[in-house]
Amino acid sequence: MSGCSRRSLLRLGGVAAAGALIPAEGARAPDRSAAAPALPPVRALPPAPDLLPVAARDDVFALLRRRWRDVTAGSGFDASAEPYRTRLARLGGTATRYRDTMAPAASSLWPGLPFPSFTATPVRLRTMARAYALPGTGLTGDAGLAAAVAAGIDHYRRRVYAEGAEAAGNWWDWQIGVPRRLLDAAVLIGPHLTERESGPLRRAAEHFVPACRLDDYDGTSTGANRVDLCVVTLLRAVLGSDPGGVALAASALSPVFPHVEEGDGFHRDGSFLQHTSVPYQGGYGAVLLSGLATLFAVLRGSPWEIADPNRQVVLDMVERSFAPFVHDGFCMDLVAGRAIGRRPYGDHDRGRGIALSILLLGEAASAAERDRWRSMVKGWALRDVHRPMLAAAERDDLGAHARLAAVLDDDAIPAAAEPAGHRLLPSSARAVHRRPGWCAGLSMASDRIGHYEHGNGENPRGWHTGSGMLYWWGEGHGDQYSDSFWSTVDPYRLPGTTVSTRRLADGAGGAWGDTRPPARWVGGATDGVYAAVGQHLNGLESTMEAFKSWFFLDDAVVCLGAGITGEDGVPVETVVDNRRTGARLTLDEEAGWAHLEGHGGYVLPCASGLRTLRERRTPDGPGGSDGPSAPGRSDEVGGSGGPKAGTSARDYTTLWFDHGVDPVSAGYLYVLLPGASLAATRSRAADPGRIRVLDNTARRQGVRVPSLGLSAVVFWNAGAVGGLGASAPCALLVREAGDGTATLTVSDPRRDLDSLTVTWDRPVTGVLHGHGSLAGATTGAGLALTFGGAALRDGGSATVGVRLGRRREAGSR
Repeated sequence: MSGCSRRSLLRLGGVAAAGALIPAEGARAPDRSAAAPALPPVRALPPAPDLLPVAARDDVFALLRRRWRDVTAGSGFDASAEPYRTRLARLGGTATRYRDTMAPAASSLWPGLPFPSFTATPVRLRTMARAYALPGTGLTGDAGLAAAVAAGIDHYRRRVYAEGAEAAGNWWDWQIGVPRRLLDAAVLIGPHLTERESGPLRRAAEHFVPACRLDDYDGTSTGANRVDLCVVTLLRAVLGSDPGGVALAASALSPVFPHVEEGDGFHRDGSFLQHTSVPYQGGYGAVLLSGLATLFAVLRGSPWEIADPNRQVVLDMVERSFAPFVHDGFCMDLVAGRAIGRRPYGDHDRGRGIALSILLLGEAASAAERDRWRSMVKGWALRDVHRPMLAAAERDDLGAHARLAAVLDDDAIPAAAEPAGHRLLPSSARAVHRRPGWCAGLSMASDRIGHYEHGNGENPRGWHTGSGMLYWWGEGHGDQYSDSFWSTVDPYRLPGTTVSTRRLADGAGGAWGDTRPPARWVGGATDGVYAAVGQHLNGLESTMEAFKSWFFLDDAVVCLGAGITGEDGVPVETVVDNRRTGARLTLDEEAGWAHLEGHGGYVLPCASGLRTLRERRTPDGPGGSDGPSAPGRSDEVGGSGGPKAGTSARDYTTLWFDHGVDPVSAGYLYVLLPGASLAATRSRAADPGRIRVLDNTARRQGVRVPSLGLSAVVFWNAGAVGGLGASAPCALLVREAGDGTATLTVSDPRRDLDSLTVTWDRPVTGVLHGHGSLAGATTGAGLALTFGGAALRDGGSATVGVRLGRRREAGSR
């Protein structure tokens, strides 16, 4: 408690804190019209439960401990039915083995797990405690098992997690990882932990996580970390029947809920950042979602129920922040930070975790939200054929398995299909484009978002994931980046990126996402269906500079590059694609196209400079290759099949443009056609008028697609092209609807304009609908729209609808 402020001490009193959590008149109280029957509400109490008789207070905390067990260890299933019977029996067998092999010694609790053993030892103790608490394990309520858990906790607490011990190593272990697992186990065995054992454990947890740790919302006490610290505080309070501690844990969540303008937390556009500059819905964001869902469920109906009106922000972010990055059950790696390479199929594990947290959070949401979320999760679960969600949940969490099984078995809950449309999140330099049959994700870096994150020895070669990496998934390819991709791919040739081939050291750049380049023009404009996105790219620890644009359409992504320059003394490359496959590649350089069987096609107007490589790679690098294809010929290579059983090798097919050593103003143009057949690819290459490039320079890049009535330009500088003009750098997207109306969508990716005027050389008779940033409009023979104010400086898109006039006939006056 040393160093804690008077405010912290007052908050520990419980009376004022608990009273503050009673919903005020007019505050949005949670909808419990369909609360889960498996979680009975805690008995309502007066605002100051610490003043209750001891027996009544004990009843309240007994119910909270039961709620914790039900929510985190599992409930809502028949322990005698499969698959629960087998899984519970297996848990009992594991706990028996741990109990029988426990051998307390000065430097360990189990042979082979020498202290500090921050993870393995506390996890084993929690496993034993769950076997005690859950039915059907063969050890349910076994006093001897509980005593062994209590003895193990006390032994570890004395020798490792002791009050006053030096917190060597990562702070997270001492403040979150170890105390959460030890306190979890202690709460589950309840009265079998004596006060002689419980008291020192609570004091150790309070020593490393004092109340003043929750005073200020900064440093490592923000976002997901703050939620975890609140969970530890809650567990310590529940173990010690401390009302003030529970009130502190609940009230200290409040800073997590509101939108933030920069840094850690939820941004209004749906971005979630942690470590200041890392998009993290798939890592820390998922932890935050799980922690809040747990706290909402445990405290629901109690005097400490989370009733902060701003909690609705978190509920809104289920669909605004998390859902955009979950596709067919997996969570895209572009929002997973340094966790991308932890294990194969980690993206599916993260998607499942998010889905299960959403189901639990739904118990604290409105009926309408809950219905939408269940349909959404059901669709994800049914479409994840690579790592079936229900089977995986059975291995990890029986309570979550029961919730998911109930949704899947309920015919009244429809399975939501994948949505179609575009989501652009300027605050995190991320974009997701969905169309029937395929999906793409774009990862960029800016002065606000790092190239990549490394730390704790993880992701040391993720250098170029922010250099315009373009992920895409077609039908049946939900494992494209899952199956050992990150351990075997060439880190200098990530799909979509433009990179200097200068060799980088592992962990190049600052740790924890501190790899932000100076470029500010990163983002774009979207009307929710199509998008024009650009990145002024500065290479990581490189002189390389490039101007990259992507135009997301119905069945294609048009990729432009210009102004590619470098002085590193090495070649600079743009990677058209690098697919983890040995499928047949057909290349017709003269006609300007390539096709990868079962995946899609590429239109390559400058195919004469294209290089290809087919190789088998292991975590140590190439394990054999066909070598680069010779330029100037049509090359058809037969598929080599998948990796041999029992090996970690993976096949790759790479297509790239070599811009040469130290290029000056080099460029590229290609069109990605996800899922296209060979015939469709050949046909598209033979129809150059279908997509017309308006410009591809370091001043502006733009395209026109007549069949869609679409024109789009990334203005790196003020100027005009194709009848569209801008007074300052911006992104502009124009769509003619075919009914005499059109929309113009504009954004300021640099976020620094006080005023912006865009023009369109097209007759317009009037403005149909505007935007909060629209300051003025001039119509007639042409259109001029002026935007200004703070609404323009968040990087978001502003759309204006107009009524079109008749075009002037050629030669008329």
